[in-house]
Amino acid sequence: MKKLLSTLIILSFGTSAFGVQISNPFGKKDYKSQEIKYQYQVQKEDLEYKRDNRLLNREPSGYMTVEEYEKQSEYKDRATLEFDVPKIERPSDFKYVPKPLYKIVKYNDPPGKSELSLGRRLFYKRQINGQGIVSPDYTKMVYPAVYYYHDSGSVGADLFVIPLDEKESNLTRILKANVAHRDVNPIISTEKAIDNYAAFRSLTPVDFNADGTKILAKEKLGSSEDGIWATKIYVYDFGNKTSYDLNAVREAITYYWKEYMNLNLIEKRWDIYPLGFDAANPDKVIVQAYAYTGEKPVFLGTWSVDCYGNHSQIVSFDKTYAPAISSNGFKIEKDGVEEYQTVIREEKNLEKQGEIMEKQKKAEDKKEIKKINEDFKYELKTLQADFKDEYRDNRKLQTFAGSTEGTELEAQYYEYQKQQTEKDIQKLEKKIQNKEKQIDKVEQKIQKITDETQKIKEELYGPSQNTDENQTDENEQSEETTQEPSQNTEEE
Repeated sequence: MKKLLSTLIILSFGTSAFGVQISNPFGKKDYKSQEIKYQYQVQKEDLEYKRDNRLLNREPSGYMTVEEYEKQSEYKDRATLEFDVPKIERPSDFKYVPKPLYKIVKYNDPPGKSELSLGRRLFYKRQINGQGIVSPDYTKMVYPAVYYYHDSGSVGADLFVIPLDEKESNLTRILKANVAHRDVNPIISTEKAIDNYAAFRSLTPVDFNADGTKILAKEKLGSSEDGIWATKIYVYDFGNKTSYDLNAVREAITYYWKEYMNLNLIEKRWDIYPLGFDAANPDKVIVQAYAYTGEKPVFLGTWSVDCYGNHSQIVSFDKTYAPAISSNGFKIEKDGVEEYQTVIREEKNLEKQGEIMEKQKKAEDKKEIKKINEDFKYELKTLQADFKDEYRDNRKLQTFAGSTEGTELEAQYYEYQKQQTEKDIQKLEKKIQNKEKQIDKVEQKIQKITDETQKIKEELYGPSQNTDENQTDENEQSEETTQEPSQNTEEE
């Protein structure tokens, strides 16, 4: 027993000499305080991560969580995207690049001459968008999309509609037309079967009618190895969203030359060429027919068909006859380039604007960084205040728990919370009073400055009230002078 006491005394002196404290293994640990501290540290780290993430992602970057990535990669409707007028990119080794100018011209002028120019690029790109035609009211554009199928060497096509932005000018809305804004479903489509090798089917818009409610289109049928076989024509009505096949005019031409001229066109190579809508009757389409039976094409007449394909008739067999065709649609074409000095001047202005925008961007970035840091400091202060209050209340509860238990503990803790809330309210009231005093001081300074400026004005320009009184005196004197001659006249 004496040995045990001696060893304990030696250990106690040794630990005190080296400054080591031995915790009581039988003491009660405060796990609630540790949990509060742990929660505070976790929430603080979350705030720091949020602050760092906002600073890092001021401009979009690849550093993001899976949730943020999924939110960024959600589907976006292409029709809602906005596009600018396309610009020619200037290489770094060129100081001057000619800037093209554009103008709006009639599409179907001369009538019936609009054709697709595909060439070899179709075989490399596999899809080409043809020249678009704009309606007379500049509300929509119709363009053909041509596809090449490599497995069968065949070609198909669709006719799409792009709604135009009515807020822009006519030229700008045509330049800003983008296939991303087109209607999903085509208005006219060719057959896309790939069972016939080298089959060729293309669509070309011919023209709009006068009010833009209908459009005439032609389909070229043929073979890439044998040439064009036939031309079909269609009219699409935007009112009832229906397309009409006008093949009745081909049947009428075949019937007429077989019945009256004893010429079987089925055995010959012949075709029709749609010119457009009749200027006198906008519901009729004018076509011309030619047969290739010898060295020179044979003119088969000028024919008309209504836009629904119900009635066809001959217009004239005179090859010199020129029918009146209405030209309604529009397109854009290049109209030269801007002058060298104009382009250089514009580039200098753009550089200045770029510098100004860069400065504005830096200033806005600084403001954003300042706001992010201020938000972080405010949230951290509130978090620290909540942590201190909770930690303080828990420590007080632990002291009460060491002396009392049960209902007495609850009543004592409730009384403590009541007193503490009153103290907190008093602190807040003091803070509010201090703020009000600061506001009063600022208002007094402002009032002092306004009084000083008023004194300076009075010293320079005189008192404002005196000037007003002088003006009133002058007005009264002028009234008296005007009244005196009238009195003299009465006396006379």
